[in-house]
Amino acid sequence: MLKITAIPALQDNYIWAIHDDQHAAVVDPGESAPVKAFLNSHSLRLEAILCTHRHNDHIGGIEKLREVYNVPVYGRRHPNNPHITDDLREGDQLKLDAANIHLAITFDIIEIPGHLDDHIAFIAPEILFCGDVLFGAGCGRNFEGTPAQLHHSLQRLASLPDNTRVYCAHEYTAANLRFALACEPDNPAVKQRAAIAQQLRAANQITLPSTIALEKATNPFLRCTQPEIIRTLQQRGLTDTSELAVFTALREWKNHF
Repeated sequence: MLKITAIPALQDNYIWAIHDDQHAAVVDPGESAPVKAFLNSHSLRLEAILCTHRHNDHIGGIEKLREVYNVPVYGRRHPNNPHITDDLREGDQLKLDAANIHLAITFDIIEIPGHLDDHIAFIAPEILFCGDVLFGAGCGRNFEGTPAQLHHSLQRLASLPDNTRVYCAHEYTAANLRFALACEPDNPAVKQRAAIAQQLRAANQITLPSTIALEKATNPFLRCTQPEIIRTLQQRGLTDTSELAVFTALREWKNHF
């Protein structure tokens, strides 16, 4: 039976390990030492690396890991990401057990630009590895592309089944919920999630994975048609209340929150 375990790394990153009792793949290894320690402590053999995008806190450990394990690296090729051995694009499938890797899981690949142009998501039944596009109660910054692209990418993720578990790459949930409360102070689901997240972090516990259902109920970036959010932004001077304009205003506000 496959398990998915968070390996804390850097300041607030999670490297996700997909593993059984013998074999493992890791998602977005921003540094190598925590991965090596996890593999050694669980007597696991690394068989693959999955990469959602090229930011260094997601690829910084790949070179040292491959020096030891010499495994394939699956992701979207980009001139600034020299580590990808197997290029993945929109509509591809990654069958790990068909690639001489001993992990029985198949991922559908979608391209989700808006944070970075090369960003992809790995999707399996009830599983989503979404890197830095969708966070717990938030979304990534719009570094490349347009707000419309980022919004569209988030809408694609929001259309996944409600029970899909969201494995994002950073422990940002509690901070994001403070922003969500500012956007939608009367949302009881946001209040409840904020209290739970605060308790978890006070106990030094992880707030992830979330679910698509929970994100749709509490994440302002997936709730751009909600009247309270629109009213909040109108009080801040927003005049265009189209869904994209609301999303763009939220993202700009969050940049300086």
